[in-house]
Amino acid sequence: MFEFDYQPPKVIAEIGCNHMGQFDIALELIKLSKDCGADYAKFQKRNNRELLTPAQYEAPHPNPWNSYGPTYGAHREALEFSAAQHAELKAYCEQIGIGYSTSVWDMTSAREIIELNPDFIKVPSACNNNYEMLGLLRDTYRGDVHVSTGMTTQDEIAGLVAFFEETGQAQTRLVVYSCTSGYPVPFNDICLLEINRLYANYGKRVKEIGFSGHHLGIAIDVAAYTLGARWIERHFTKDRAWKGTDHAASLEVPGLQKMVRDLHHSHEALAYKQADILDIEAVQREKLKYRKA
Repeated sequence: MFEFDYQPPKVIAEIGCNHMGQFDIALELIKLSKDCGADYAKFQKRNNRELLTPAQYEAPHPNPWNSYGPTYGAHREALEFSAAQHAELKAYCEQIGIGYSTSVWDMTSAREIIELNPDFIKVPSACNNNYEMLGLLRDTYRGDVHVSTGMTTQDEIAGLVAFFEETGQAQTRLVVYSCTSGYPVPFNDICLLEINRLYANYGKRVKEIGFSGHHLGIAIDVAAYTLGARWIERHFTKDRAWKGTDHAASLEVPGLQKMVRDLHHSHEALAYKQADILDIEAVQREKLKYRKA
């Protein structure tokens, strides 16, 4: 059992594609993330021609009412920002005092974001078995690599940790997230005790453990932090009713504000008493403590 050295929580507002392909909305969501107290605003980067097969690219979008184009490829392209636009997003983050990061889904996107040199680059659950991309991040990028473990077997998790251990970098650069891939995830499928499993197997082998949630509400995030998750990542949007698949599993401004508040209050509370009787208790003890007549 780990005796945690509880540090202040690090909160990632996962904007992802919730900007709906509109750059001004992306900037607004960065500012709102900062105002809510998040430490990082995170996006996604895809080269869709590289990531998708021609058949996938040209296939009709399965949910036309939620689509930004008639085909899946057109839908994804409508939500994509260029490398130059990501550089502008990073510059804006730096200007207002919030960290910038991005999840990368393919080799081209990884190379483009490596050029921006953010503090960390995220590998989503869908791509954590892309060893060509993992190798690129491990061997040519010097920041931290964060990896989600949704839809991933225990053997696959062991393999990706071992891959970073080959060059002695797991303990210094690799952050592994407990995650269930679903949008949204019902509470019985969150499986928070996977955080315990990650600590048992990798707590001394990787840099840190995180939690990436796709559930509703904010209570679970405090529980994840208490279990030892140093990083808390939640999808963030201005309006959960906007068109797109991630909005339903996202927090709006009041939710992100309250989650950040509650996480920091939890950090303050996670301590042992420094004395048998605290100063705040002394007056109550004098007034209320039972004394035998």
